[in-house]
This record gives sequence, C-alpha cells and structure tokens, in this order.
Amino acid sequence: MEALGRRVVVDSLTSEKYLRVASISVAFYDYVITLPAEWRFYRSQSSIFHISLACTLFILIRYISIMAIVISNYGFFSTAYTLQTCQQYYLVAPAFKAIQTMVSQAILGIRAFNIARRDRRIGIILLLLYLLSTSAEWFSDMFHRTPVVDDGNCTSGDSGKVLSTWFYYLAVLVYDIVMVTISTVHLLRYNPLSSRVEQLIRVLIYDGIGYFIVLSAANVLNLILYRTTNIYTQSAGASVGYALTWIMSQRILINIRGMSEPNAQRLENVIVARPTLTAQKKVMSGLRSQFESKSHSKGSSGSKNPVDAGLRAKSPRNSNDVELGIRVRVERSVMVDYREESEQSSSWAK
Repeated sequence: MEALGRRVVVDSLTSEKYLRVASISVAFYDYVITLPAEWRFYRSQSSIFHISLACTLFILIRYISIMAIVISNYGFFSTAYTLQTCQQYYLVAPAFKAIQTMVSQAILGIRAFNIARRDRRIGIILLLLYLLSTSAEWFSDMFHRTPVVDDGNCTSGDSGKVLSTWFYYLAVLVYDIVMVTISTVHLLRYNPLSSRVEQLIRVLIYDGIGYFIVLSAANVLNLILYRTTNIYTQSAGASVGYALTWIMSQRILINIRGMSEPNAQRLENVIVARPTLTAQKKVMSGLRSQFESKSHSKGSSGSKNPVDAGLRAKSPRNSNDVELGIRVRVERSVMVDYREESEQSSSWAK
C-alpha cells in the first residue's frame, strides 16, 4: 500500500514537471513575440521620468510574472534543498503570485473604471472590491503554508486542518466575474459613430471575455488541486497560472494601445471656387455641416452625447497617457484650395 502511494506521488510529480516545462515554454515564446510591442511602449513615452500608467502596468505584469515563474520553478527543479533551507524559501513564490495577481487585477479594474466613463460611484465600488479581494487573497495564500521537500526540491503546500489556499482562487474568480460583467455591460451601451470606434469596442469585449475564460480555467484547476490533501500535488498547476495571468493581462494592454494609435489620416482635397461672397458662404457652410456632424475633435467637450462622454478626443502624441488608452479620436483633415473667379467654371465642373 505504501509502495502504491509512493508511485502515485512519483506519477504526479512527473505530470507536474510536464506542466511546468510547457508553461515555461509558452511564456518564453510569448515574451519573444511581444518584444516589439514592449519597444513601442517605451518609445511612445515622452520621458523616462514621465511614464504613463499603461506602460507602468505593462512593465510590472511582465517582469513580476517572470520573477514568479523563475522563483517557483527554481524551487521545484532544484535538488539541493533540505527542510531547513526550504523554510527560508517556500513563501517567496506564493508572495510573488499574490503580487502578480494584484497587478493583473489592477489592470482589469482600471480598464473597467475607464469603460464605465470614470463614474465616481462605480470607481469607489471597484476600489473597495479591489482592496477586499487582495486582502482575502494575501491571507488565504499565506495562511497555513508549509514547506514541502521531495528529492531536494522545495515547494509550498497547505496542510492545515482547514484548507484555505483554495479560497485564494475563489476570490480571484469572483473579482474577475464582477470586472468583466461591469465592462461588458457598459461597452454594450455604447453607440459607435464610426467603424473604428465599433472595432475598438469589439476588441475590448473579446479581450475581457477571453481573459475571463482562460484565467478561469487556470484558477479552477488550481482550486481543485488545493482542495486535495496531497501536499505533493497541490502546486502542480501553479506555473500554468503564472504564465496565463501574465499573457492575458499584457495582451489587454497591448491590444488597447494598438487600437488607440491613430492611423495615417486621410487628406482630402476639396476644390472651392470663389465666384462671389454668397457662393463662398454656401460652400463653406456645406463643408462645415458635413464634417462637424462626423467629427467632434474640437469644441465638443460639453456635449451630452453618451459616446462623446465615454470616448473623448485624445491627442495621438499622448495616446498612452490616458489610463489604459481607452479613448480614440475620429477626425478627417480637409485641405481647402481657393481659386480665382476666372477658374470658376472648370472648378465646379470637377
């Protein structure tokens, strides 16, 4: 019976090794392919001393996640730990996991706050939920932890009479559900005025739902593992959770920044004849009414239109300075070329 139990532990450790190697490989691949996006984040900053919130969150989620993956897997694949040395190391990986989750939830919370048009009441609710969630996560993640040493490696397990670590993943699930629900509901209320805004809203909805589905799968896996009493298999899905949290969180930032970057603006040549002052007024009045109905890049700060309130104009130079960049500018440049009366007939014919 004892031999059978030992064999189960060995098989579980082998499966955990495969999961950890796979998660490291996926995370490394994603890191490499997102290096150009990281460079664009850095290049768009006006100064090293004036880094935007989106860029700050991108750096934090990227490199805290790397630290969490390295620390967790170093302890697992090491063969030199004893129970005494493991007691000085086993809480480091859970601490970095909690910090990584805090950054990821901050990204989701700020995103929801901006999508909700920075409503003060919603902002207070989101902040309270964030503080409550992170407090519960830190407590449940560190409480009743014990060092686990097997063949020289060092991991942490939950061996208390009442298992509590699984509650960490339950708190994360609840927070994600609330954030994604608030964001999706407000996004569905928007009435986009252009295809570009409509595309941005679609990307935001898909990002939120994709984030929730992928991370929910990882959190449910870890919740199930930590509900078991086998301390040797409880951390089997930890590395998978680190990698997916990192990838999905930074994808939200990358996609939002990519959508908020202005495309090359089209320059339209409008030939306006100037035969008389009356005709000139009519032409300019027509142009003004045509483009002012489509573009509110100037003089619309007091508009009551819900889309204008939610998607305010933003300078392309500072496309990253607004929290998470969830704003776009829709405008058209018009070059008006005036000609003399002698060219009137040919101009209007065109």
